[in-house]
Amino acid sequence: MHCAIYKSSKKASTYLYINRKDDFSGVPEQLLSTFGNPQFVMMVSLEKREKLGFAGISKVRDSLKTDGFFLQMPPQPDAALQHIRNKNTKL
Repeated sequence: MHCAIYKSSKKASTYLYINRKDDFSGVPEQLLSTFGNPQFVMMVSLEKREKLGFAGISKVRDSLKTDGFFLQMPPQPDAALQHIRNKNTKL
């Protein structure tokens, strides 16, 4: 199984995985408008990988099979890290 990966032009560290390059027919229009202009990153084979970015490979495969796409969002900052960031911005 292969998939195409695109990065968002509007959201940092946000990626869209689809089954076929340039075939966005299975992606909801609202998601595409929020995602922005998809910028092609690469084609990957899912058979030889255990992980893609921050996503588990089984989650990516399942989503591609059932939904026709997988959206990878950036990880949420750790609560302690967020507290430090908030504290530093108040200085």
